[in-house]
Amino acid sequence: MLIRLLRTYLTPYKKPIALLVLLQFLQTCATLYLPTLNADIIDNGVVAGDSGYILSFGALMIGISLVQVVCNIGAVYYGARTASAVGRDLRAGVFDRVQSFSARELGHFGAPSLITRTTNDVQQVQMLTLMTFTLLVSAPIMCVGGIVLALGLDVPLSGVLLAVVPVLGLCVSLIVRRLRPLFRTMQVRLDTVNRVLREQITGNRVIRAFVRDAYEEERFRKANASLTEVSLGTGRMLALMFPIVMTVVNVSSIAVVWFGAHRIDSGGMEIGALTAFLAYLMQIVMSVMMATFMFMMVPRAEVCAERIQEVLDTSSSVVPPKAPVLELRRHGHLELRGAGFRYPGAEEPVLKAVDLVALPGETTAVIGSTGSGKSTLLGLVPRLFDATDGEVLVDGVDVRTVEPRLLARTVGLVPQKPYLFAGTVATNLRYGNPDATDEELWHALEVAQAKGFVEGLENRLDATIAQGGTNVSGGQRQRLAIARTLVQRPEIYLFDDSFSALDYATDAALRTALARETAEATVVIVAQRVSTIRDADRIVVLDEGRVVGTGRHHELMADNETYREIVLSQLTEAEAA
Repeated sequence: MLIRLLRTYLTPYKKPIALLVLLQFLQTCATLYLPTLNADIIDNGVVAGDSGYILSFGALMIGISLVQVVCNIGAVYYGARTASAVGRDLRAGVFDRVQSFSARELGHFGAPSLITRTTNDVQQVQMLTLMTFTLLVSAPIMCVGGIVLALGLDVPLSGVLLAVVPVLGLCVSLIVRRLRPLFRTMQVRLDTVNRVLREQITGNRVIRAFVRDAYEEERFRKANASLTEVSLGTGRMLALMFPIVMTVVNVSSIAVVWFGAHRIDSGGMEIGALTAFLAYLMQIVMSVMMATFMFMMVPRAEVCAERIQEVLDTSSSVVPPKAPVLELRRHGHLELRGAGFRYPGAEEPVLKAVDLVALPGETTAVIGSTGSGKSTLLGLVPRLFDATDGEVLVDGVDVRTVEPRLLARTVGLVPQKPYLFAGTVATNLRYGNPDATDEELWHALEVAQAKGFVEGLENRLDATIAQGGTNVSGGQRQRLAIARTLVQRPEIYLFDDSFSALDYATDAALRTALARETAEATVVIVAQRVSTIRDADRIVVLDEGRVVGTGRHHELMADNETYREIVLSQLTEAEAA
């Protein structure tokens, strides 16, 4: 999976990679040639007492060293740039795919896991790519070149290498084999820590309200301890690697000196050749150590690549149409024909054969008990997810065939939990209509009963809004979210329990102003509060995902037991009448 991912994202950078490999080859060749020159200086210069030979070959060594340094700097430069570009492309790819997900796919992965995959997992793959370019490319050249040059110096002594390299390879492979499952567990437990921390930050007020600080501290301690446990296990395995490698290196160095001394004593090799052989042995072992360092990173990067590829291979259940409808002839006609929705693997569908018609100039209300599928029904219209049965039609056209931007301009949704982005009041209001003027913003705020508190803010329209709108109250967030949709001026307004945080006076004033503003539009309201929807032109009653009644308030009070129970749970018989 790691190779597949890197092959895909490294393809656009063939030229820099080719140049990088060339530079690494040149600097490795220069590194390998230096011990041979050093041996020549010892044997032909130092031993013979020839100062001219020492100076001339010393100057040559300096020149080769400069070439080595320049090539190494160039290789690291291009390696870092390419690895950073791969990390950037990976993050962009994951982000773009996540942006295409429907609510179904987002729920499957979960926000904490998606954040970890986009940041930490990509960083691991990027780091492996960097280490590959800076270390692994030169390691095989160094190893093979060192063996060849060592054989050229003394064949009998090179037998030591036949024992060293296989032993190192076996030790490294045994440790890497144990590391891979540990790294997979580490990433999963990192997801858990992120999830717990995110819940505790988001739910801080609830924790304080119920004085559950100690409980939440214990939850985080357990999640943190689990991550620490597997991290320590990984660290112990990694800690074994370098001592084992260094032990093999030191033993092999002793063996070379021991047998080399006997070869010199017998006249089979020169002192300079032994010095060069020791240098090549260290270069060979260093190349193996560099590969070892890479192998330490590969298991974790491979696990991260699998997690990234899982996101990239997941297709959204909401697919853009191949031949989209670019124009809608009628204005705001909404119809659901036998619409149903079932989550994958669920025993029962959330919605079953829902028929609903909402017309321009009318207000259609949807009411039902908790879990009856009201929010899911509204989510089908702007394609937060697609109906698994039946059709959802806007102006007589199935929403699955409408061009997404056109559908977004036609349908405006105020969600049950309004979300404001970090920025200002103005940037949030212009989210659906970037070209809106300040006058249009103030008008929308006035209709949404938000003008008063925005005027009281420092900088007014330029007042700062924190991420999620946490620096304003719940009711203010709802009114700003309604104003944001009014600025968009869609033909179909969907209000998903968007008045729940408002007091009765503000609710009544807002509904009165909305009725004037949306007089020619189609309005669909989901509400728990009967007073909000009792004057609607059409009320649709949902029960366990089915439509069990449609009509006006007085008709349903007389004929529909489900609606009557909901109303009488909030109002007296006289108030309901």
